[in-house]
Amino acid sequence: MSFIFSGASRNAKLRRPNPPMMQYLGYVLCGLTAGGSMALFAHAVGDTLGVSLLPLAF
Repeated sequence: MSFIFSGASRNAKLRRPNPPMMQYLGYVLCGLTAGGSMALFAHAVGDTLGVSLLPLAF
């Protein structure tokens, strides 16, 4: 993830567009982070309500 951020900031300083592959990887990492966040949020809400919305423990 730091590779994507450092490359994007370097390209912004040099006023160059990001390569398509770097842009794609940035979107994939953003989607994975958002998906993981929603899964953990659903698990926390389920624990609060006492219902297993997303069973993460076996």
